[in-house]
Amino acid sequence: MAKGQVAARAARPAETDRDALLARFRAVRDETMALAAHLHPEDMLLQAMEDASPTRWHLAHTSWFFEEFLLQRFEDHFTPFDDQYRYLFNSYYEAVGARWPRMNRGLLSRPRVSEIVRYREAVDQRMDALISTLDAARFAEAAPLIELGLHHEQQHQELICTDIKAAFGLNPVFPVAFPLPGNHPEEPEATTAANERWVSFEGGLHEVGFEGAGFHFDNEGPRHRQYLEDFALHGTPVTNGQFLDFIEDGGYQTASHWLSDGWSWVQAGNIAHPLYWHEIDGAWFEFSLHGLIPLRRDRILSHVNAYEAMAFASWAKARLPREAELEIALRESDPGEGQFLDPGGFVHPHLAGRDKGLGSAFGTVWDWTQSPYTPYPGYQPAEGAIGEYNGKFMSSQLVLKGGSCATPRGHVRASYRNFFPPDARWQFTGIRLARDL
Repeated sequence: MAKGQVAARAARPAETDRDALLARFRAVRDETMALAAHLHPEDMLLQAMEDASPTRWHLAHTSWFFEEFLLQRFEDHFTPFDDQYRYLFNSYYEAVGARWPRMNRGLLSRPRVSEIVRYREAVDQRMDALISTLDAARFAEAAPLIELGLHHEQQHQELICTDIKAAFGLNPVFPVAFPLPGNHPEEPEATTAANERWVSFEGGLHEVGFEGAGFHFDNEGPRHRQYLEDFALHGTPVTNGQFLDFIEDGGYQTASHWLSDGWSWVQAGNIAHPLYWHEIDGAWFEFSLHGLIPLRRDRILSHVNAYEAMAFASWAKARLPREAELEIALRESDPGEGQFLDPGGFVHPHLAGRDKGLGSAFGTVWDWTQSPYTPYPGYQPAEGAIGEYNGKFMSSQLVLKGGSCATPRGHVRASYRNFFPPDARWQFTGIRLARDL
């Protein structure tokens, strides 16, 4: 998911029970540490590229958020844990001040991982005390910011997964980030019927954008009307086998399937297959967070960018969905279903779908759309530093919907707007085809 997507347009939650919020705070913070539990300190220093960050930086930055926006504001007699951390672990907040360059985060061997863990523990203790002791009026003011910080941390949980995978993916010995769970069930095989099924939706005037109570980011609103023609979405995301057919049919060598920028990207990088695919002794494998695994044709495809997604759609005589189309379809699915992040489970796309409706509608892979990431009519960013990021990234990016196998459960909803530039493919991004009716 996009870095810095932290501005929220969240009404004060109807449930402001401090015990429930404290329990959620502890659970989210523990889940972050569970993701780092199997990594060595040497692993946590790695930065594969400018877009990715070291694990240790994620651990520190998510703690910095609570120190900067909660403790500094609400704690009596606030004292920073370390005066240098405000500079080292700020991400993009111009209103907060100067920051260490993003591209150089992997060059910092100090503070050590053990010191960052102590920083997290100190912030956790102080936040526990803050949540437990604020008076009712100040707690009501702080609660939405705490919830915002927890959703921000869940975004970084996904980034911990994708960023360490990007680093390990450069290693020729194919390191294992997460051990494969011993009770991991055999992945279900997708049926031919599931792979050929389309689901139709009625066009007309639809309302899109967030509506109701609860947390949402500011870019999800305001709710507004959009007119759509009748359309259909494929019943499941594209599988490895379907994309392998595209490759074997010369998909990466046929310029007519590609946008001009996409064809230039293919030519410049000599691209011939998705990220993390490897052909070894005539057989295909894919690199996962669990190491190198055989490529299954019926497993859902991941780690393709928007250029690859559009080229495949052209080859398949279809198109990518529009953002509003996917949002309307997602409303008919349960966001509790699907494959989401399980720190002790299988963190790789594998769900095959359902007999009716959209399979893997939520979770498994982020679906690329053809829609540019732009503001909705009437959009206004949140005030202050936390409102900087959603609005100022509304250029040269495309919207993705639905979540992935690395997205924490309960984090996404139909109106959620992820966004990345069209050449990005280190996230768990996939393809769901659409067509006009």
